Amino acid sequence: MTDAPPQLDPAKVQAFVSNAHGDFDVVQALLAEEPRLVNAAWDWGGGDWETGLGAAAHMGRRQIALFLLEHGARIDLFAAAMLGYFDIVSAVLSDFPEMHTALGPHGIPLVEHARAGGADARAVLALLEATKVER
Repeated sequence: MTDAPPQLDPAKVQAFVSNAHGDFDVVQALLAEEPRLVNAAWDWGGGDWETGLGAAAHMGRRQIALFLLEHGARIDLFAAAMLGYFDIVSAVLSDFPEMHTALGPHGIPLVEHARAGGADARAVLALLEATKVER
């Protein structure tokens, strides 16, 4: 027998991930109410799963992404690309060049996450646009 905490309320998980696409106030309120939401994932169907950080990343919502990271969200390659974390993206691509064509939530390519990051992700975008994967 395990002493695992109860499962999160699916409606709260969906609300959290949905709002992480752009409503910072709601994200803050939901996370204050249930801190375990920080790494919760929602499956939109067909295996298209997404976390709050993933939602913020493809929408270019830097403030939401940084807030979630400060509260224990697990960074991934897509968020690193949007945030302009060149060293992380470069290191992953060095060891796993096939990740150049990786798709994030909703099938959004890695390069689009960098584009969503704007000026802060300019160096990552240049890296992704200059790097081609041999197939």
